[in-house]
Parts: sequence; C-alpha cells; structure tokens
Amino acid sequence: MTTPSAHAGYPAFHRQVCSRRDDYIREVFARHQEAIRVKKESVVVRKLAAIFDKTLEISNRHGFQAMSVRDLSEATGISMGSLYSYIESKERLLGMILTYGHVVVDHTLRIPEALTGPRERLHHVLRTHVYITEVMQPWFYFSYMESRHFDRDTREQTIAGELRTERLIADLLDEGVAQAVFPVRDTGLTAALIKPLLQEWYLKRWKYRRRGIGVDDYADRMIAFVDAALNGAAET
Repeated sequence: MTTPSAHAGYPAFHRQVCSRRDDYIREVFARHQEAIRVKKESVVVRKLAAIFDKTLEISNRHGFQAMSVRDLSEATGISMGSLYSYIESKERLLGMILTYGHVVVDHTLRIPEALTGPRERLHHVLRTHVYITEVMQPWFYFSYMESRHFDRDTREQTIAGELRTERLIADLLDEGVAQAVFPVRDTGLTAALIKPLLQEWYLKRWKYRRRGIGVDDYADRMIAFVDAALNGAAET
C-alpha cells in the first residue's frame, strides 16, 4: 500500500487517503476477523465503513457510552442481529474503531525515503499530521474526548498511540541535533511541547475557521512557528 503524500497540498492528500480507505478497513478486518461472522471481505468492508461513520457521528454528538446498538442499527439501516455479526459487542466495536484510526495514522505518517534532511522530514511529519487530522477529524475528536471513559487497557493503547507520534518527532529532533541542524537541549520535552500544536487543529478547528484560516494555512504557520522556536533554542 503506497503512502499518501502531503507534498502536493491538502486536496490531493485528501483524495489519496479516501482512495485507500477500503485498504485500511481490510486491515481492521484482518486484525479482528475472529469476531466477525461474515467472511465475504467486500461486504465486511462496506458495512464496517458505514458502522464506523455512524458510530463516530452519534458518539461525537451524544457520547459513545450513551449510544446503544439500537441507535446504531437505526442510523446505519442494518438490523441489530446483522450488526452483531460484524461487531460482536460494543467493546469490540470500540476496539475496531481505534484500530482503524491507528492503521490510517501509521500508514500516512511514514516518511518517504526521498526526504533525507531532518528539517525536511520534520516538516513532512507535522504537515501530514495536520492533514490526516483534518481528513479524520471525527475519529481524532472521538479518541481524545472518549478516552476518559475507556477501560484501563484501551486507555493505555490510546496513550501509546499518542506517544508514538511524540516519539517520532523527538527522534527527528535527535537527528537534527546530531547533524547540528537543531540546537535543542531536551528533544523529548520539545516534542511534547510541539504535540499540542497538532492537537489544537482538530480540537479547536472552529476557532481558526472564524479567522478564515484553512488547513494549509494552519500547517504553514504552525511549521514556521516551530522552526522559529527551534532556531531560537540556542539563544534560550
């Protein structure tokens, strides 16, 4: 599966991610197939797409805990009996949805081999993260807002996913420090300070829309802000 590229701007990136959606859901199917009684892949992919979309839509309005399987059945037009053939239980559905988001993020954040410089690679990750949170805004909002209700194991998986992104940024900063590109003393803390700038876009997107700032403009300005902070680290 080829990795979507952020190089050509958001509209092209959005098209690439959407064109690969079935592939991402197939990977979810492969990881959870023991719980899915329907075995025809094309049918499962189509149904899971509808189930995921409606679950996120309902949950982001009323909360996942408040959503019943009957609510989901009415929203998707899939009978309750059929729904259980795909999701097994609400707990399994939660695991599938979280798996879906992690699969998409893991694929899209892969850095192309053609990008070799630490600064160029960091810019790629920051821009791609902003782009994928725009494409997947309902999932990111769900994952962030619902995590307080997750059981311990699921919450730890969610935290681990967030820390993977932070670790990726820290690793790129380490590369830059080793090559004298970034004058940063504590790359771990710096990465932790950069992460909220990425979360800001999908949690408070409305604030930037009021200011007429779109996803490309936010990515440009955020990257310029990070660059300025990194360049000023030596003086600090």
